[in-house]
Amino acid sequence: MTGLADFGAQMTRIAGEMRKQSEDTEAVLRAMTKYAVDAIDEAEFATVTLVANGRIETPVMVGDLGGEADRLQQELGEGPCIRAAVDDVTVWVDDMRLETRWPRFAEQAARLGIRSMACFCLYIDGDEFGALNLHSTRPRAFTTEARLIGELFAAHAATAFGAVQEKQQLRAALNSRDLIGQAKGMIMERYKLDAAEAFALLARLSQDTNTKLVDVAGQIVEAGPET
Repeated sequence: MTGLADFGAQMTRIAGEMRKQSEDTEAVLRAMTKYAVDAIDEAEFATVTLVANGRIETPVMVGDLGGEADRLQQELGEGPCIRAAVDDVTVWVDDMRLETRWPRFAEQAARLGIRSMACFCLYIDGDEFGALNLHSTRPRAFTTEARLIGELFAAHAATAFGAVQEKQQLRAALNSRDLIGQAKGMIMERYKLDAAEAFALLARLSQDTNTKLVDVAGQIVEAGPET
């Protein structure tokens, strides 16, 4: 267990650094996925699978074979990566040639040369799901220790991913507030209204046109003060 403890401490440090330094969701996922392949000896390829609104995407892949496995699951609508993401479980395939849970995927994945996989749920956020997936060309490649490390890794990756999302959401909220403030100021100047009246006018425009308030504000700012 000393190895796992050391690994956990190292992951905590890396995740903390990435939360501070990165503001790009994809960059965080890419870096963490690459580190997973380097840290877990059994892993030869890796991907991150995202499932949102019925769509399956692979924003990150390390190695073409992992990308091909995700492509198959996108086409077939079945597979271990999707199961891990949506059902919040760890899924592993010991030997793809003997796999029966996803017969169509297993047959074609085995034909590609994939023999074993380990898939870990990264996060669940409303209707969005994510999974970290490791692939090997050897059967029964992922030992119990590799699975434990993978689960620990996925937990830290999810923490870093969540922190980046929070940064992006906060920045978007601040930008929206600034944009609405600019539009409100332009309305106050143009129509000689006070702040409350200007905001009420913005809200009325938003409601009448069935347009988000921030989008209405953006249109007013883009159009200029003479509109």
